[in-house]
Amino acid sequence: MNKLRHLRATVTLLIATLCLLSCRNAHQREVRASHADSVIFAVGVTKDYERMRVVTDSFEMTGDISALNANRWRGVSYYRQGQYRMAEICYRKALDNPVKNDLDQLSYNKVTRRLSELLLVRGDFEGSLQIAIPAVKKMDETGIGSDIDYAILLNNIGCCQLNLGQDKEANESFITARGHYANRWQTDTTGRGFQEAVIGTVYTSQAYINTRRYAESIYWIDRTEMLLEKYRQRPDARTEYFDEYQGRIEIMRAVALSKLGKKEEAAAAYDRFLETSYAETPAGRINANDYLTVAERYHEAAYNYRYLDQALNEWGMELSLENIQLFMLPKYHANEMAGRFDSARVEGKHILSVLDSAITGQKISAIAELATIYDMQGKEAEIAQKEMDLTKQRLLATGVALCLLTTFFVIFTLHKRKATHRLQEAHGRLEEAHAKLKVAYDQLEETTQIKERIQSELRIARDIQMSMVPNIFPDRDNIDMYAAMTPAKEIGGDLYGYQLLGDELYFCLGDVAGKGVPASLFMAQANRMFRTLGSEHMKPADIATRMNNALTDNNEQGMFVTMFMGLIDLKTGRMDYCNAGHNPPVFGYPPQFMEVESNAPIGLWPGLEFVGETIENIKGTPLFLYSDGLNEAENKEQEQFGDDRILEILSDKSLDSAKKVVMRLMDEVNKHRNGAEPNDDLTMLCLRID
Repeated sequence: MNKLRHLRATVTLLIATLCLLSCRNAHQREVRASHADSVIFAVGVTKDYERMRVVTDSFEMTGDISALNANRWRGVSYYRQGQYRMAEICYRKALDNPVKNDLDQLSYNKVTRRLSELLLVRGDFEGSLQIAIPAVKKMDETGIGSDIDYAILLNNIGCCQLNLGQDKEANESFITARGHYANRWQTDTTGRGFQEAVIGTVYTSQAYINTRRYAESIYWIDRTEMLLEKYRQRPDARTEYFDEYQGRIEIMRAVALSKLGKKEEAAAAYDRFLETSYAETPAGRINANDYLTVAERYHEAAYNYRYLDQALNEWGMELSLENIQLFMLPKYHANEMAGRFDSARVEGKHILSVLDSAITGQKISAIAELATIYDMQGKEAEIAQKEMDLTKQRLLATGVALCLLTTFFVIFTLHKRKATHRLQEAHGRLEEAHAKLKVAYDQLEETTQIKERIQSELRIARDIQMSMVPNIFPDRDNIDMYAAMTPAKEIGGDLYGYQLLGDELYFCLGDVAGKGVPASLFMAQANRMFRTLGSEHMKPADIATRMNNALTDNNEQGMFVTMFMGLIDLKTGRMDYCNAGHNPPVFGYPPQFMEVESNAPIGLWPGLEFVGETIENIKGTPLFLYSDGLNEAENKEQEQFGDDRILEILSDKSLDSAKKVVMRLMDEVNKHRNGAEPNDDLTMLCLRID
C-alpha cells in the first residue's frame, strides 16, 4: 500500500512538472513572438519588403509566429509596395486562421482594419462591411482592441453605409468612431492621436462629398478644422502637417459650398487654400482641381495639371489603367474645356500611347500575382510539413522520456523488493532481541521517510497553490492594487484573484472553512469557478449563485467558503459587489467597515439566490479586503489583533499606495504575534481606482 501511494505521488509530481513546463513554454512562445514582430517591423522600416517577407517566412517555419500573424506581415509588405491585390489576398489568408491568443487577436484587429479599407476604396461596400462589423463585435466580446482599432473600423463601416444609402446608420457609426478618436487623443502623450483623428474626419468629410451629401459634409469639415486647430496648439505640432491638412480642408469646403450654390463662400475658401504652402506643391495643385473643375475654372485647372507627373512621382504611383482614369482623362477634359485644344490633343495622344503599356502592365502584374500566389501556396505546404515534423519530434521525445521514466520506476521497484527480501532473510537469522531492535529501527526509518515525503509534497502543493493567486497586478495608471496571502500551515484555504477584461475589473477574496489539503482543493475549485464565470461578464451576485449551486453538489464533507467579490467599471467607477458571509471590507476615508448584505457562505445550502449591492462611484476611495486571519491574529497570550487596530493603521495618511497598506499591516501583525505561531491563514487585498 505504501509503495502504491509512493508511485501515485511520483506520478502526480510528474504531471505537475509537465504542466509547469507547458506554462513556461507558452510564456516563452509569447516572448519569441514579440521578438519576431520587432525584427519584422525593423526590416520593414528599411523598405526592403522582399526581405521582410523572407524573415516572416522564417519565423513562421520555426513556429515563433502564428499563421495569422505571418500573413498579416506579408499583407503589410505588399500594401507598402502598392500591390493592393496581393495585400488583400494575404489579409484574407490571415483571417482563415483561428484566433488562439491575445497576440492573434491584436493581429486580427489590424488585418480587419486594413482589409476593410482596401475593399472600401475599391467600391466593394458589402464586402468591407462583412469584414468590419464582425471585427468590432469580436473586439467587444474579447475586450481586446484599442480606441484606434475601433475608430478606423467604425469609420470604414460608416463610409460603406453612406454609399449604400444607410444615412442614419452611417451617422451613428461616424459619431461613435469620433468618440474613440477622442479617447485616443486624450490618452496619448504625443500629437499622434490628434493626427489620426484629423485623418479620420477628413475621410468622413470626403465620403459625404463623394455621395453628394454636401450639407452634411460641412458639419464634418468643421469638426476636422476644430481638431486641426487643437493639434496646432500642441508644442510638438508639425507645421508642414498642419499646413497640408488646412489646405485639404479648404478645398473640401470649397467643393461642398460650390455644389450648394454658395459660389462666393466657395471662392473665399479657395482663396484661403491659396494662402497655404501646400497650395504651391504638386500634390496641392492636383488636389485644388477638385474645386476648380466644379467651379468651371478650367484655365486654372489646366495650368495645375502641368504638375501631374511630379505629383504622381511623389505619391509613388506607377502607370496603370486606374491612374489614366483618375488623372489623365481629367487633365484632357480640363484642357479641352479651357479651349486649349492643342494641349488637349497632345494629352489625348499621350493617353493613347500609354494605354497599351498600361494594359500590358496589368496583364504582367496579374501573371506575377498568380506566380506569387503559387509560391505562397508552396511555402504554406513547406511550413505545414515542418510543423508536422516538429510535432512528430516532440511526440517522439515525450514518448522516449515517459518510457525512460517508466523503466526507471520499474527497475527501482524491483531492486527495492529484492533488497528488502534479502534484508528480511538476513534479519530473520538474528536473535530475537536483534530482530525486535531491527523492527523498531525499520519503523523509525519508515516514519521518517513518510514524514519527509509528506513535507516535500506539502512544499510542492504550497508552491502550486501560491502560483494560483496572482503576484503581478494591473499595470494601468488608474489602478493601484496589491494583495498578499500567507497560509498558517504548509497549505491553506484562503484565496484572492482578479481579472481585467477591457474596462471591467473583477476581484475577490475568500476564506475556506478549515485548513490543509481539503481546504486548498476547495479553494482551487472556488478560484477557478470565479475566473470562469467572471470571463462571461456576469454580475458578482450571479457568480456567487452559480458557484453555490456547483459547490453544494456532492459536497459530502460540508466544505464552504466565505467570499467578497466585486466588479468595477473603470470608466464610471461603479462597483457591483456581493458579500457571501465574509468579513465586511474597510472603505472610505476616514476608513470604516462597510454595511453589507448578510448572504450565507458559498457551498452550505443549495438553491440560494445571493443578493448583490452597488456603490455608484468608488474613484479615489481606497477599498481594503481581508480574511479573519488579520483581525483574529493572536499573540502568545491569545490576545487578538482586533478591528480597532485595523482602522487605526488604515487612517495613516502616509500609506499612499496599496502595497504600503498591505506591507504595513503584515509588519504590525508579526509584531503583535511576537513569535507566536499563526492561528489562521492571513490574506489581504487593497485597491484604489483613480
